[in-house]
Amino acid sequence: MWKKPGTPVPIEPSQVVIGLYIWLDISWVDHPFLTSRIMVSSEKEIAMIRANHVEGRLYYYPEMSRAEPKPRSEPAVQTAAEASAAELEQAALMKEVQALEQAKKAKLRAQRDAIARADKNWEEAARGTREALLNLSRSPKTAGAQLSQLSRQTASAIAKGQEILLHLLGDKKGQGPQFHALNVMTLCMLVGKQAGLTERELSDLALGALAHDGGKTQIPPAILQSPARKKFEEDFYRQHVQFSVQFATESGAFTPEALAVIADHHECIDGSGFPKNKHELSRAARILALVNRYDRLCTPEATGREALMPSEALAHLFRNQVGKFDKGLLSTLIKLLGVYPPGTVVQLSDGTLALVVSPGATSLQPQVLIYSPEVSRDEAPTLNLADEPDLKVAEAIRPSTLPIEVLEWLNPQQRLSYFYSVSGPAP
Repeated sequence: MWKKPGTPVPIEPSQVVIGLYIWLDISWVDHPFLTSRIMVSSEKEIAMIRANHVEGRLYYYPEMSRAEPKPRSEPAVQTAAEASAAELEQAALMKEVQALEQAKKAKLRAQRDAIARADKNWEEAARGTREALLNLSRSPKTAGAQLSQLSRQTASAIAKGQEILLHLLGDKKGQGPQFHALNVMTLCMLVGKQAGLTERELSDLALGALAHDGGKTQIPPAILQSPARKKFEEDFYRQHVQFSVQFATESGAFTPEALAVIADHHECIDGSGFPKNKHELSRAARILALVNRYDRLCTPEATGREALMPSEALAHLFRNQVGKFDKGLLSTLIKLLGVYPPGTVVQLSDGTLALVVSPGATSLQPQVLIYSPEVSRDEAPTLNLADEPDLKVAEAIRPSTLPIEVLEWLNPQQRLSYFYSVSGPAP
């Protein structure tokens, strides 16, 4: 459980010692450190703090510190030779500080560019997907053509992409079927690529993922949102699979493989699924069934049903439902999302709070948005922990344990929205 670091106490730069947990009350881009709150661990960090001219804007947290600050003292009188040597040392240090700041800013720009591309592409995809899914029953051919075009474009980008990154997007306003459809398609594409699906197989999977719930337009909202359906309501709810296949077939845009993915997206390999209690499923259908279940655990359709944290959803699948899904694909999903999936609030090894926004290169080193209450959320730094060997995740934090002001700033959304960015074509 995260605890507030306490009340910051102002100090002078000359008082800083190793073991102090300090706060630099200046813009993140105006100092060389990864975060504005740091545990001082070296003489070089002390020198950088003093070189940064933070008089009047430097604080320490007694509760978080492992040492006491030095007593205040008057500056020592220097000889001319000592002053000249100090100036040279200061100039060299400032040059290093500036280089670190420029490198930090360049990393931040690259990360923000990737997130901005994902956000823009999501907005474009969401508009078309919402329109197509709402019109699939009325104008199946037009809707099918829209979904088919998006699925081909996505499959091509994923298949040819050199590096595919998953991003947690900002809070997306509005309601509609596009949220779940795009989450499922995105995660299906990442799992499918790791599973070795061809571009054609990825395209069929993307198309099926986008349209798998298209038949829910025929199910009354009261039934869809009921947390405890009666038998006749559950029977009617399960017909959405048949409706989805029917509309997709009428569109003429779906291959037999894509139709099979839709038909089997609620089937389980132990035969406990519906509508046909099948055991034998295509690899693409197994991917969709797994991803669909994961996203529904994180963003329940039923009113009043508690959403699981992403890490809780993965743990639930692994501990309680592993027999229902392909174990190898579940392992792939866990590796892709990491130990701390996007949407997880974490505390870092230096005490800093952060929100995971991308899985990162390894399961233990995600990309995180640093909690920086002195700036707006849009201006806060995003760090890739794979690039920062001295910083790691200490633990995941339940959002319910955070103070309201911290929770509002971090904004771990009840409805998670994912999308991908592609670094470039494979050589």
